[in-house]
Amino acid sequence: MGPGMNSRGEVVDSSRVEAGYGQSVKGLRDWEGEITGKPAPGSKFTQLQIGMPMKQVTDLVGQPSDQGAYLTGKAFIPFFFGSDKHRQELVYKNQGRLIFAGGSMGDIGSAHLVWIIHNASEPAYR
Repeated sequence: MGPGMNSRGEVVDSSRVEAGYGQSVKGLRDWEGEITGKPAPGSKFTQLQIGMPMKQVTDLVGQPSDQGAYLTGKAFIPFFFGSDKHRQELVYKNQGRLIFAGGSMGDIGSAHLVWIIHNASEPAYR
């Protein structure tokens, strides 16, 4: 198992989870992403699909308890014009985290879901 996970494949510390230890999936409109951990009982995250726009996700699962944004390493590659220069992270208490890519810093609503991190013990804040 990867960092932040226990031997049963459950996420115990979302802040330590690294990409590549979950299940790779191809989602809506050919968006590629990852699902890490196991959903909490009754989790709203099971309604989600990789590639969903942020607005659709928040309409389905509600507003997060916390959120933040960060740059990826691709932001520092000259002449990189792809959609993964920064990411938006939404935190849902006792559910996990949702990571979005695309959009722009001023227009995060056009970002799409690329990573679902299930964590039944997720705290309310990052």
